[in-house]
Amino acid sequence: MSRDDARLTAALGEASTDLLAYLQRRVGLDDAPDLLGETMVVAWRRVRELPGDPERARMWLFGIARGTVLNHARGERRRWALADRIRLHFGKDAASPAADEGAEVRDAIARLEPDLAELVRLVHWERFTVAEAAEVLGIPASTARGRYAKAKEALRAALGAAVSG
Repeated sequence: MSRDDARLTAALGEASTDLLAYLQRRVGLDDAPDLLGETMVVAWRRVRELPGDPERARMWLFGIARGTVLNHARGERRRWALADRIRLHFGKDAASPAADEGAEVRDAIARLEPDLAELVRLVHWERFTVAEAAEVLGIPASTARGRYAKAKEALRAALGAAVSG
């Protein structure tokens, strides 16, 4: 085993539980293990890019996991669009079910712009600092701070309207 392979094995051993939890919160219990496997495959392919610092390596792995989530989401959107076209073609009711009761916060986050929603999830669900989340997202920390403030304001407005409505 090469030195890079050994470092990646160690990094994955340290981060795999957190990566699985990250993926479960974004795609659910059923799809998360598959996406963890995809994350590992991509990491192995890119092993030469693995940062030497263990914390940076962990954040690098989260960045790869985020990419697998984005790819998964694109596939899901294509599948739902196809299902909608099929329903329309055959005249079936295309209405979607209402959100689960008690899921106001999750729904409010889901209604944010995707970049803002992911930043909020990284900070609050994965317990990254805003600066660490910025690194995972590949944006400057100052940009992340501004986006985080914007997201908090949007969530306050959405949740305030939900409470008073």
